[in-house]
Parts: sequence; structure tokens; C-alpha cells
Amino acid sequence: MDGARCAEQSGDMHRREPLGGAEFAPETTYLNSASSGLLPRRSADALRAALEESASYGTMGRDYFAAATASRAAFARLLDVPAERVALGSSVAVQSAFVAATLPEGAEVLAPEGDFSSLVNPFAAHPGIKLRTVPLEALADAVRPGTALVAFSAVQSLDGRIADMAAVHEAARAHGARTYLDITQAAGWLPLPAADFDFVVAGAFKWLLCPRGATFMAFGGDYGRGAEWPAALHAGWVAGEDIGASNYGLIQPAATARRFDEPYAHFSYIGAEQSLGLLEELGVETVHAHNTALADHYRAGLAERGLTPRPAPGSAIVSTPGIADAEDRAAAAGVRISVRGGLLRAAFHLYNSTDDVDRLLALLG
Repeated sequence: MDGARCAEQSGDMHRREPLGGAEFAPETTYLNSASSGLLPRRSADALRAALEESASYGTMGRDYFAAATASRAAFARLLDVPAERVALGSSVAVQSAFVAATLPEGAEVLAPEGDFSSLVNPFAAHPGIKLRTVPLEALADAVRPGTALVAFSAVQSLDGRIADMAAVHEAARAHGARTYLDITQAAGWLPLPAADFDFVVAGAFKWLLCPRGATFMAFGGDYGRGAEWPAALHAGWVAGEDIGASNYGLIQPAATARRFDEPYAHFSYIGAEQSLGLLEELGVETVHAHNTALADHYRAGLAERGLTPRPAPGSAIVSTPGIADAEDRAAAAGVRISVRGGLLRAAFHLYNSTDDVDRLLALLG
């Protein structure tokens, strides 16, 4: 891979071609990674091969653990955390319910207003938890004595705002609160201080380009390094220290974060291994520079048209009020975007180019 390939055009404009080369050949102009990422060719090929094998001798014909183990290690390297501090799951909602269950009766959980429902709803639904919400910009200042957990997204799904992660981390530490960071809209394009937070969750089917069903939970802070692990509330046979002896009866949970693994969605992790490998080859910093340059180009084009997106400096997600009706017009022209909360949301990722941005801008008039 040769990173962000930029060819200078007239004036100060720099054209950006897609990253990944032959790994992507979308039939549409796809600007909707905040909803779901595209699978790289290598991931799709690996899935097809696994499906063919499965039709002959089942999913257990190959090593059931190999792809999951490789995916865990690749995700850990992307976040610069040890692999033994990463657990594999199925969804952000399930992981949020697990985190909720680690809290004592009467615990206060602080979260931003309007954060993604899979993150916050399991806390609201958990008996004995008091959920308090404040505007995202006030989150760090709202941490108080008695706050047990601060749960928030690194990047807001609705409008792309990037949270002040450092300020929230410092405020939580000052008041003895734990932190739960959802990086679903950030992992893969935004460099992240994952090790600073107690729980870090990522639904991998968006910017990490994995199949649906692959979800990662990283444990930071003092978990596994002095503090006892939380109870392995949904531990099954794959969470046992000795997997071969964990099929029947009570198990001894693994000494690492693998004790929190859910049984692996086999095909999801076959694809995840390949997708995460591609992101490793490119590098998150390279993807970040590429994505944010495209988003800035789009913001400049909006300004030329008298349109003002929601403020989200430095984000690869750009959401704009007043033009939601452009979604249907764009879809008819083969441009895929989305509408969330009445905002036209465009999301720029490694398979996009400056030409893609200009195509959308032209449709806006």
C-alpha cells in the first residue's frame, strides 16, 4: 500500500485518490461508513472460501479459534493495548449490559444527551442504576462525587462531534469514577488513547470494515493489573482457561480478558481478521489524514453553497441541517449517504476520493 496518494491540481487544491487500491471497487459513490463500512476484497474472498468449506464439512472443518485469535491480536495492535486485555463479543448493547452489571446498586452513570442508544439504553434499563445525562460539551464538568461511571462515545454518531476524551478521563479519575468509551464511530480512522479508559467497546462493522457480528471490548485502567476482573457473567465454554476442559459443567474462567468472550460468530471473525489486517497495513494515521482532508473539502464546498454543517472540527463525519431531502436525489444518482435526526450525514473513509465529494456537492446544487 502506498498511503494517501495525492496529485496536485490547480491552485491549492490537492486531489485525493482512494486508499486500498484494488481492495475496493464500489458500484456506488459510498459516503455512508457511519452506518456500515464496505468489506475489503480480501475479507469477502475469505468469507466465500469459508462458506464453501462450511457447505462441505461445517464451520469446525477449520480451526474455530484461529480467526478470532488473529482478530483479537490485530485489534489490540491498532489500539496499542495488549491482546490479553481484549475480549470478543457480538454487539455494543450486550457489552453495555455487561458493564452495567459490574456496578453496585444505586450507582450513578453519567452519559451525554442523545448518545447512541446501544451505549446508553442498557444502563437506563438496568435495575438500580441512576442514569444522568448532560450535553456532551458539559460532560467533564458534570462528573461529581458519587458518579460511578462515565459512559460516552469518542465520536458522536449523529453529527460527528469528537468528545474531549482527555478532559473526561481526568475528571473521572479525580472523582474515582470508572470510564466506558464507545469507539464504534472512531476506531479505524481516529488515533485513540484506549489504554486510559476502563472499558472500551467497538462495533467493528463501520470504520473497521468488518462483517456485522464482530465486536471488541478492551479493558484499560487497572483491570487485570492489580484490580480484580469483574465477574464473568456470561462466561461460556470459550471463556474457560482450558478450553478443551470447558465444554461441560462449571468452568475456570481464563486469566485474561478472554474470560469475557462470547462464542465467536465464526464467519464474522474470518472477515474481521482480513479487514483489520488491511487497516494495519495502511496505518490509522494515514487513514485519519485521508478522511479528514475529504471532510474538510466537503465542508468548504458546503460553505460555498451557503450551507453550514453542525460543528464537528476534525471529524470524518459531516452532518448538515436543511438538506435532508437530498438523500433521495443522491440515491437516484448512485450516491449513498444517510439522514439522521433531520441532518444529511456524510461520512468519508479510505475508499473515498475527492471526486466522490465533488459528486455529492454537485447534487446539492
